[in-house]
Amino acid sequence: MKGLSETWFADGYIDFELKKYTLLAYLQEINHCFHQNKLYPQLGDVIFHYNNLAAFRDTKQFMQQQFPKRLTSVDLQRLQLLYEQIVADDEMMEELETIIQFALTQMNGTIQGGTEIYEFVEDQLVIAPVGIVPLDSQEGYMFLCDGHASDTRVYQYRLTIFERHDEKYRGIHTQFISTYTRSFANTQLSIKSDLIRYRRELPNPAVYTVETDLTFPVEETLLPIAKRLLVKYITLHAA
Repeated sequence: MKGLSETWFADGYIDFELKKYTLLAYLQEINHCFHQNKLYPQLGDVIFHYNNLAAFRDTKQFMQQQFPKRLTSVDLQRLQLLYEQIVADDEMMEELETIIQFALTQMNGTIQGGTEIYEFVEDQLVIAPVGIVPLDSQEGYMFLCDGHASDTRVYQYRLTIFERHDEKYRGIHTQFISTYTRSFANTQLSIKSDLIRYRRELPNPAVYTVETDLTFPVEETLLPIAKRLLVKYITLHAA
């Protein structure tokens, strides 16, 4: 997918028709992925650009603490110079505000479409512990099963905590371990026992299964949503 730069709306020649074409071509690719139920990284990307535009509209400048992972000091210096040039030109600022307002409206519609898919998929997922959950559930295994095949995908997970804007957020890191074929003999409890037997680094792991009867793209949709659901589930039950 051909993405947008962080400052696409102000790069080069600031012209509404030109930026409109650039934006609509970008959103057409995003919506094409959504029609295939592929949400990531597309949904996160369009939300990022929406927030950038909203911040520029509301503050008329980018703040480094708002985008610590995506903007460098060089970017910020260039944006500050760009801002100073734009505010000195009323006609240019008016054109830019037209571009931003149009883009926010178009992006909002795309985000809503992606969010509806996200919520639908999340509603189809059922999460439950496998066996007894230890007191420390910050690290363990997640079993992922959908209606596509008689397979159980096993991921090792580790919860993390990071701070941003004076708030703490929970994140999750996963690593694919293996795929087990489901059968009467190869149950979720037997898979858990097998992991404990051969992966000694987690002698008493927390194990959760996330299942759905429907089929979705695993890497682009099912896995990202399952990971977020697992974080919410563990956080809720640890409270």
